[in-house]
Amino acid sequence: MKHLEQRIHALLDSDAAATLAGIRRGIEKESLRITTNGTLAQTPHPKALGSALTHPYITTDYSEALLEFITPPSTELHKPIEFLEQLHRYVYSHIGDEVLWVNSMPCMIGKDSDVPVAQYGSANVGRMKTVYREGLGHRYGRKMQTIAGIHYNFSYPEEFWKLNQQLEGDSAPLQDYISRRYFDLTRNFQRYSWLLVYLFGASPALCASFLAGREHDLLERFDHSLYRPQATSLRMSDLGYQNNAQSSLAISYNNLDEYVSTLTHAIKTPEPAYEKIGVKVGDDYRQLNTNILQIENEYYSSIRPKRTINPGERPTTALQERGVEYIEIRALDLNPFEPVGINQQEIRFLDLFATYCLLRESPQLEKCDLHASKENLRKVVYDGRNTATQLCNWGKSVSLKDWATEKLEQMQPIAELFDRAHGGTNYAEALAHQQEKVDNPDATPSARILATLESRNQGFFQFAMDQALAHRDHFLSRQRCDNTNQRLEALAADSLAEQAAGEAADQQSFEDYLADYFRD
Repeated sequence: MKHLEQRIHALLDSDAAATLAGIRRGIEKESLRITTNGTLAQTPHPKALGSALTHPYITTDYSEALLEFITPPSTELHKPIEFLEQLHRYVYSHIGDEVLWVNSMPCMIGKDSDVPVAQYGSANVGRMKTVYREGLGHRYGRKMQTIAGIHYNFSYPEEFWKLNQQLEGDSAPLQDYISRRYFDLTRNFQRYSWLLVYLFGASPALCASFLAGREHDLLERFDHSLYRPQATSLRMSDLGYQNNAQSSLAISYNNLDEYVSTLTHAIKTPEPAYEKIGVKVGDDYRQLNTNILQIENEYYSSIRPKRTINPGERPTTALQERGVEYIEIRALDLNPFEPVGINQQEIRFLDLFATYCLLRESPQLEKCDLHASKENLRKVVYDGRNTATQLCNWGKSVSLKDWATEKLEQMQPIAELFDRAHGGTNYAEALAHQQEKVDNPDATPSARILATLESRNQGFFQFAMDQALAHRDHFLSRQRCDNTNQRLEALAADSLAEQAAGEAADQQSFEDYLADYFRD
């Protein structure tokens, strides 16, 4: 704690507030396209939206029906949500009577084969993306890949890093210092991400079709719905993205070199269960390889250190050669009460939370620490709204309520820093709003969802469908910006032309392309 206070006081005494105004933020938001009867759309990615391979803002994730909206990085707080709003309006004008699902846990899905894998064209780079997704389907099932979330991309400006490095008397090359400090942040994020899951978890229930044929210990109620009475985010449970096949992986977040080497080891180590699947059967690829991870992105983590990659470059290579550029926070459910799945207040709190994780002391993560973090997360996922739930804080048992309150109190001077940077009291208010949720669990999104199901006496599916239709009406009833519309139409056309040009120019065989990609 002393470490945290010293750092905050040093920043408050310097001109740090001015540098915080240069933080860059971007959002990636996933949404399933569905039919009006609530099943997964089987139509291809609409041509009017451009090429999913090359469009900078509208693409697909695992499935052809799983849209991904991407905002460009911006230093202006309101820009990401405004841009998301415009993207949604544009998409709704080009998908006919289809609807965008607004919950993290998916719509009604029958068989695994009902989930169409995303297609990216015939060029090698596109084929690789599709084969990778085929591999995910064979390894974990396609249904699991239809879970949607929000990723928050966040980076501090160079001036902020220079100031911190100067205050700490650190003489390392600036990029080495930046990478080290981002890893400090990621370790603390893993220790305290349970707090984000409590505050913003919005998947306490799901459609029974998602777990058909799988064992689970959820309760059934609300018309074909499965839930836990005190759950916050089933998306973050072992039923969702937390993957048993990866549970033995020991990816290190202690420093950049260890992170890259442990991730690389997983990409190069064969896994017997995946060898049984085979890589190529006849002319069809089933996966990119038979290793524990096909590529880096297969590792499901609630936070990733990132670096913008060049065409054909592997993420680990980019990190090793140029260091950490930004972080990607991946622990966020879609908020079904918000049209674009997230609001400005949540963004402000994420700024505070990330900065808290950066500024407080961050010892190395030992195996026992990782185990405690995973166990804390599991408890909050399934029973977090019982705020008397006991969590493990450095070996001591503490109630969720007491620990969350302590964390939020420690963030108050950080909120002061941010309010100095932006003017007003919005950050202090965002923080106070989170304390209200700690004091009153019924104010959390997960509680509001279950309360709505109870009051309407409806199932998860019907609730989610009602929200999806309400948000569709929201987007269709609002004026689209002509300039943005024209820009998106031009980008769609350009992206299709870019994909076609790439396919025409591609002379290398797919086998050689993969060999080159995975070559050391």
